[in-house]
Amino acid sequence: MDRNYVEALAEQRKDLDSRIAVAGHPLHAMLVAFPISGVFGTAFCDAAWWLTGDFFWARAALWANGAAFGMGVLAALSGLAEMLLVPGVRRRAAAWSHAVIAMVLLAVLGANWGQRLPAPDEAILPWGLLLSGLALLLVAVTGWHGGKLVFEHQVGVSVEENKRSD
Repeated sequence: MDRNYVEALAEQRKDLDSRIAVAGHPLHAMLVAFPISGVFGTAFCDAAWWLTGDFFWARAALWANGAAFGMGVLAALSGLAEMLLVPGVRRRAAAWSHAVIAMVLLAVLGANWGQRLPAPDEAILPWGLLLSGLALLLVAVTGWHGGKLVFEHQVGVSVEENKRSD
């Protein structure tokens, strides 16, 4: 690859470098795995409770949903910091779509968790299952837009200069 091209590309991407990172790894990208797994865990536990009627699954769904909500708040805060501190992110429509849908997902997770607190087993049918299904859909759409930011717009991706010898 031409050295001038790589340098120009790196210059363009300076406004996309993560500002909230640990050892060069964007914190938001590390945190989002937890609420995603919590959403899937909640849906799985809801289905297991529906099939078995065992209270263990209702309690596990309560904890999975609470963890998804709590870690989602942390992921949202790190994502908000990136939006505020990285100018190139704010200029991308996918970033705004990702942020809005993620906030809707957080609202659904909070509602789902809140309605489970008094009686975890009584909350599953019908609202727990419906909210878990909606959360799965929102995770998919939010992840789609987050993926667009990384793979199409190269947000948070390091670009190293080609080190071949001429």
